Amino acid sequence: MASLNSLYIKAETLETLSKVLSKKKGKEAKGIELTIALSDEGNDYDQNVSAYVAQSKEDREEKKPRFYVGNGNTFWTDGEITVVKKQAKEEGQTASSDLDDDEDDLPF
Repeated sequence: MASLNSLYIKAETLETLSKVLSKKKGKEAKGIELTIALSDEGNDYDQNVSAYVAQSKEDREEKKPRFYVGNGNTFWTDGEITVVKKQAKEEGQTASSDLDDDEDDLPF
């Protein structure tokens, strides 16, 4: 899976996001989560990428409007996009336990 996408965010939108983040400081926010949407078809401006501030389940159920931060386009893809599956780590499992035995002789 591979694709390269561009996203343009206006300076005024970045300032708004900065203000939102500073208000959340009391809640120990470390950043703002964005949702990036890739569409199969472009809009009137040949854009098929959009980004908005991620919504909670409650926000989606209440049909609150999305705060869009930017739009862009896909400028290269291998034609295949896949979903990354989350892996549950077992207690005590280390990264080295995932390696095959024949990879133990790596020089680094």
